[in-house]
Amino acid sequence: MRLHREGTKIILFTFMLLIIVWLLVTRYVNFPVIRYFLLFGMLLLLTWVTFFFRIPKRVINTGNHILSSADGKIVAIEEVIESEYFNERRMMISVFMSPFNVHVNWYPFMGEIKYSKYHPGRYFIAHHPKSSELNECTSVVLEKEPGQEVLIRQVAGIMARRIICYAKPGDKVEQGEEMGIIRFGSRVDFFLPTDVKVQVKMGQTVRALKTVIARF
Repeated sequence: MRLHREGTKIILFTFMLLIIVWLLVTRYVNFPVIRYFLLFGMLLLLTWVTFFFRIPKRVINTGNHILSSADGKIVAIEEVIESEYFNERRMMISVFMSPFNVHVNWYPFMGEIKYSKYHPGRYFIAHHPKSSELNECTSVVLEKEPGQEVLIRQVAGIMARRIICYAKPGDKVEQGEEMGIIRFGSRVDFFLPTDVKVQVKMGQTVRALKTVIARF
């Protein structure tokens, strides 16, 4: 396991904050219970922030299938009208990431980036039905072959305040290559052709690079 480069500044800031709190607490707090409670809380925060930016070492489940781009739980499997790019009915599969999940996102299959756009927005809880439409998000369309295109949408949640996406139109990417990261609680939506064979169920826990969510 290693740490994501996007977390370096945040981890260092949290560590410096811990040192400042330590100095203030040891100087001004005379009650041992309160002192240890505050210091323990700051240590937990530093541990969680460091844990959040972990990149697990996994063997990619390569193949002619669509992998989950994110760790988390399936919270939606339904046909919807996708109006940003396709303007047609699409099968939407949504993966909710809790603050304790790995938040790095990877490409679900090999292909070419056809579209990538960032959208500012609100910060509804990621479980909210309208979060995919109204929250801050980045949309990426990945094409495997003509007629086999998937829109992958990174959606910010109530805690997320930054979406980082490396996709650029025209890029050729490999299955399992890193796509980006979302900070602190969010979801990833997949808008697939309606004739795909869905391989997951509502409430199922999925793992990025491992779980097959659908097949063309």
